[in-house]
Amino acid sequence: MERKMQFTLPPALPEGCIANILSFTSPLDACRSALVSPTFRSAASSDAVWERFLPPDYQDIISKSSLKLSSLNSLSKKDLVFHLCHHPVILNNGSLSFTLDKWTGKKCYMLGARELSIIWGDTHTYWRWLSRPESRFSEVAELKVVCWLDIKGKIDTKTLSTKTTYAAYLVYKFATFRHGFKRSPVNMQVKFEEEEGGVTSIVFLDPPFATREQSQHRENGWMEIKMGEFYNEQGDDGTVVCSLWEADNFKCKQGLIIEGIELRPKRNL
Repeated sequence: MERKMQFTLPPALPEGCIANILSFTSPLDACRSALVSPTFRSAASSDAVWERFLPPDYQDIISKSSLKLSSLNSLSKKDLVFHLCHHPVILNNGSLSFTLDKWTGKKCYMLGARELSIIWGDTHTYWRWLSRPESRFSEVAELKVVCWLDIKGKIDTKTLSTKTTYAAYLVYKFATFRHGFKRSPVNMQVKFEEEEGGVTSIVFLDPPFATREQSQHRENGWMEIKMGEFYNEQGDDGTVVCSLWEADNFKCKQGLIIEGIELRPKRNL
């Protein structure tokens, strides 16, 4: 006698329970889960989920900018997260920007050129400061001519997301006329300020051969090149220093335009 197998579907989870589970994931996972069912879609859009994707101090960060927090409070938490992913919040009188990483919801910062230490940066003979419509900052630095390149950016780890591996990128482009970068590499390093040594990489900002290209084009017309990475455990490791300096001493260079140094969570591909 043939025995028929019977299957009983488990009871559906309450929407509030689903929302609580999704709040421990990421913006990307929440968006994907919305495709599962109408119940998941409703849970994945709730403020309870997206509030967890916002940094605990996001209101304090926004309050230090020219933005009015009241105008952002009218948005749903989901819309607020996406707004902060795509619209940089400008801080420190225009020299620093804050955004959220759209994949993880973690903090991203860009140190604008005015936030960096650029050797001879205030000497008009060597550098000039100008505005570019494609930049998020009111000023960027353009190299007129130097024979020694030395740029540093610093950020305190307590401002970043904890338990996160960050990568630092130089964001730059070249003027119409440039010189001295095609076959001259530069040194790059990212390390904690109190750390001895540190890993140094040698890169070409303007690679001589396409097969040796190390930089990537950004959607906004700038280029970026990875300087290094570090792990931020609890935000109590002090200051991280991102450095770029000359590899070939005393070679004349010109035409480099610096927008800043961006720090964002490393993506595991």
